[in-house]
Amino acid sequence: MVDRRTFIVGTAAVSGLAAAGGLSVSNAGAQGATASQAGHIKGATAITKVYGAGQKLIALAVEYDRDIDNSALSGSAFEVADRTVTKVYANRTPELAERGRDGRYVMVELSPDDDGALLWSTGGGGGGGTASPSASTSTSASPSPSPSESTGTGTGGPKVGDTTPSNATLTPASATVTQTGPVATVHGGTLPTNSTPVTTSSVTNLVVDGFRQFTFDDPATGQTLRYNLFVPKSYRHGSPGRRYPLVLFMHDASLINIDTISPLVQGNGAVCWASPEDQARNEAFVLAPEYGAVVVDDDYEPMALFETTAHLVEEITETYAVDADRRYTTGQSMGAMMSLGLNIAYPDLFAAAYIVAGQWPAEQAAPLARKNLWIVVSQDDTKAYPGENAITDVIAAQGTSVGKAVWDAGATAAQFAADVRNLEKQKAPVNYAAFLTGTVTANSTATNAHMGTWQIAYDIPGIRDWIFRQTRRTGR
Repeated sequence: MVDRRTFIVGTAAVSGLAAAGGLSVSNAGAQGATASQAGHIKGATAITKVYGAGQKLIALAVEYDRDIDNSALSGSAFEVADRTVTKVYANRTPELAERGRDGRYVMVELSPDDDGALLWSTGGGGGGGTASPSASTSTSASPSPSPSESTGTGTGGPKVGDTTPSNATLTPASATVTQTGPVATVHGGTLPTNSTPVTTSSVTNLVVDGFRQFTFDDPATGQTLRYNLFVPKSYRHGSPGRRYPLVLFMHDASLINIDTISPLVQGNGAVCWASPEDQARNEAFVLAPEYGAVVVDDDYEPMALFETTAHLVEEITETYAVDADRRYTTGQSMGAMMSLGLNIAYPDLFAAAYIVAGQWPAEQAAPLARKNLWIVVSQDDTKAYPGENAITDVIAAQGTSVGKAVWDAGATAAQFAADVRNLEKQKAPVNYAAFLTGTVTANSTATNAHMGTWQIAYDIPGIRDWIFRQTRRTGR
């Protein structure tokens, strides 16, 4: 059964995260004035965006009681406490834009590289700087891994069924803005400098707000699974004809039993598929469960939530207009392991899989030779890299072509696009890209290549486009 539950975004949502347990909330930003104390300013909205390292506060929308002249706006007319202002322009709506236009909102964009930009932390290190429990985490960063850095047998990492949440932190999106210079209105007037700071009172979470939160009670296993679902804008329930692809994203073990929305704010693994740009190219449902326990560890004996996940995919397919021939799975670390395992256990469930920093026993990998796969891993990942080498050797031994390449994890977007095209030229149903030794940690905020891999891998649009071109009918 699908049981819908309400989720309130913004400050109330953050409070809900803390109440759920496992996710602490820290306060940020100085206290500013109310809108009524700030002259012509009616209020301000914080705008967040999710990056590979996690959710960041990247802009403010300052609302005035009259239209502002965009051509006369100066970037020096606004200051945001402890942040770097990069762009200022007017707009008719409280939305980011390439170009400004006269309107009641002044958009104040902020540098995402500021120390105070990142809202998500996995336990003291911004964007995964401190390794949290993560199934198949590489131990290359430390010769004596702590329990939170590895899950190999006997290393003390999280075990299947473990419900202990990590000490993840989501800072409320809040900032204080001051109009430090005059602002011209469209009718020739001028709003004088106002030294009274205004604190944001609402939040817009780009892409994240497009997901809804639900629970699935699986009658077959007795398990309950919380999940996020993005529904395509053009979808109309009950409308005949069109059916849509579905992407399933499964997170790593650092998000166990935290809160339903944590897979959406931790990194880009879920939200990249739901971005306006991706939806314009490949309109699709996006499904992102949040697991209340470790589903699989390095013993590769999954708990019942593994089966429940397959049942949830079938439930969503039946409830919505999902094309059963265009269902896809992806995941990082534990989620990558689950993607491999589900493709073996349920060979008809998915048309293709995007595997990011995960592995599965090679002796069970032969059925993967009949699947469409794109694999990304770091050469520094001491578990996932040799694990994927072994899997692709088995696939090749079955007579299936495996395209291989080594990439620089610090490549530009244009270079990654060329890398994808060059790998596609090998015309293999299984594509295997390994990030060159040393390039992941040099180009991510993570302290080990395993966790850093997914900060980069989900920012390569060409791979996502390849996934959508695969169908179950063309699978082998």
